[in-house]
Amino acid sequence: MPHTIETTGTTSAVKENTLHKRNRLQSYKLFLLILPFLALLFIFSYLPLYGWVYAFFDYKPPLKLSQCQFVGWQWFTYLFSNPMQISELGKVIVNTLAMSSLGILTSPLSMIFAIFLNEIRCKPFKKAAQTLATLPNFISWVMIYSVAFALFSTTGMVNNVGQALGWFSEPVHFLDSDDHTWLAMLLWGTWKGLGWGAIMYLASISNIDQDLYEAAKVDGAGRFSLMWHVTLPGLLPTYFVLLMLQIANFLTNGLDQYYVFHNSFNMEHIQVLDLYVFLLGLGNGSYALSIALSMMKTIISVFLLFVVNTLSKVTRGESLI
Repeated sequence: MPHTIETTGTTSAVKENTLHKRNRLQSYKLFLLILPFLALLFIFSYLPLYGWVYAFFDYKPPLKLSQCQFVGWQWFTYLFSNPMQISELGKVIVNTLAMSSLGILTSPLSMIFAIFLNEIRCKPFKKAAQTLATLPNFISWVMIYSVAFALFSTTGMVNNVGQALGWFSEPVHFLDSDDHTWLAMLLWGTWKGLGWGAIMYLASISNIDQDLYEAAKVDGAGRFSLMWHVTLPGLLPTYFVLLMLQIANFLTNGLDQYYVFHNSFNMEHIQVLDLYVFLLGLGNGSYALSIALSMMKTIISVFLLFVVNTLSKVTRGESLI
């Protein structure tokens, strides 16, 4: 009998060891699968950080960095010591904060769109609506501006049709005007990203327990009640995670959209921080100053990420990083 027990224990240990080896081998395989993506992340996200060293030199192309004068924190102090620079930077920060705040205020639109899209019962129409809403995400901002110019320029279709029908006597300056610049950028950005932002919410809806819907229907809930009491609460965790990430990127509005739409008429309200850094470096040739400003923006964004992560731990008990 003791011999039988000993044999059984040995067999169990062998099985456990074999299972452990299989799990470890599976982990190695999964790691090898993500290894190319980690390499791309390192090459495009971390390796360029070497360029931060230029912020501490008086860099003048095409000289080598070793031939340029080391100036230390000069460009960082210059950002806050020159009155004109402070005034210009203040306007840029206001535009950045305004666009980021409008983006946060309209962030529930993708979730709302996903909820109503999920309620469409006609599958062909549902697929067509989702495809048409997602398609603008894959169109470059250059192409979008080309369409906007063809439609809304002073010689575009809208002005030509409007004047022909007598709606307005002279061309309306939709693009080369500073009126409602923030609203125009918000509408273009919403149109481009609404369908793409709804994809994650549609995936979250598919993970909601169907028993909750059945129980609500038994209690007499209608379609709107199901959306309000079952679907919406099921999407809130996903929404809060995306919202916190959006807050962490509060100073990042992107460059493409604002670069293609900017002109001398709307520059006062369209110039966000990303566009300002780009124009400061490549437009004015202040490479070191633009890198210094970009460094500060990155450091502040990382700080906001940790602040949001701490709030997430305190309020939701979950960590983002």
